[in-house]
Amino acid sequence: MVPNSIKIPVPFEYVFPNGALFLSVDKLVDFDRLREDDNQARDEHGVRLWVVKVMDQDPEAGKFGRSTEVKVKIAAPHQPVPPQGIDLGGFTVTPVAFTDLTVTPYNDSTGCKGERKPHKCRARLAWSIRAGALVAPGEMARTVPTAA
Repeated sequence: MVPNSIKIPVPFEYVFPNGALFLSVDKLVDFDRLREDDNQARDEHGVRLWVVKVMDQDPEAGKFGRSTEVKVKIAAPHQPVPPQGIDLGGFTVTPVAFTDLTVTPYNDSTGCKGERKPHKCRARLAWSIRAGALVAPGEMARTVPTAA
């Protein structure tokens, strides 16, 4: 039997074939500890969890009114810092990449309206994405271990 919390390693290019642009980074809030001063969620090893929001640059990502925003969780003791952005004459874009990506499938049943008749279930398979680090796209080649 496959465990519910399986983490499947995937290459960055598989998840973001056309790259990703940095939007924001913030702490992941543990809603069970909402009233505490330090309510940041932690992983199984006690390391703080951060949520990095990026825009998927795949033209198919925004099809049919879907959002192009993707959230990637990173376990790190300190807030991840994005690489230097590129000035495009009035606004700045920041291409980013992630090391050690893993995906975990889960059933997103927020669109399921089971109380209606006839039942129109819009539940879907969704993916939780985790990464080891936030890096500049050019640094990806330097962080990948080489085969001996």
